[in-house]
Amino acid sequence: MADRPAPGSPPGSRIRTLLAAVEVIPARPDVPGYERDCGPGEGCVFGAAWTDATTAPLSHNGCDTRNDVLARTMTGVRFRPGTGRCVVVAGALDDPYTGDRIAFRKADAGEVQIDHVIPLAAAWDLGAHAWAPAMRRRFANDVDFELLAVDGPANMRKSDSTPQDWVPADAAYRCFYAAKYLTVAVRYSLPITAGDRDVLSGIAERCG
Repeated sequence: MADRPAPGSPPGSRIRTLLAAVEVIPARPDVPGYERDCGPGEGCVFGAAWTDATTAPLSHNGCDTRNDVLARTMTGVRFRPGTGRCVVVAGALDDPYTGDRIAFRKADAGEVQIDHVIPLAAAWDLGAHAWAPAMRRRFANDVDFELLAVDGPANMRKSDSTPQDWVPADAAYRCFYAAKYLTVAVRYSLPITAGDRDVLSGIAERCG
């Protein structure tokens, strides 16, 4: 079957368990005040991008979060000499959204991007606006749950969408995405919308 889950995908039972644990709301609110950028006069509501100064895993190791994700996700990783094994200059990514194997070179860094599984703009609307700044910084840099190295074009298409508006184009990789999205939602007590629930429930039925 063309849409058979990729090897190693979580079973539908796992997705259904997560769905039972998450709050469902009718629709995503539009909460004012979201500003990601940190320039003069800008909100910087999730802290400086890829800061090492948070309570998230791997923080305070001297490397920025983007390079932490690249280093732990890719194979054949090579570092820039003299950077203390921090600046990744090459490697290979088995992309969790497309299944493609992507050769990463720092000169073409946009080919591999770091995805926030629950987009920061969506997280803000769904409850992060009420968090303390330190919690928002942790969320934005959580390499264990919230961040994935992924195909750059796929990440651009996803943008700040939640599952009701975006899932991986290749159905084989939707089981992984559904479980990952819900795991983050449960861990951070963020709700999903009714539209998200319907899409994720449909995916669960095809995950075995």
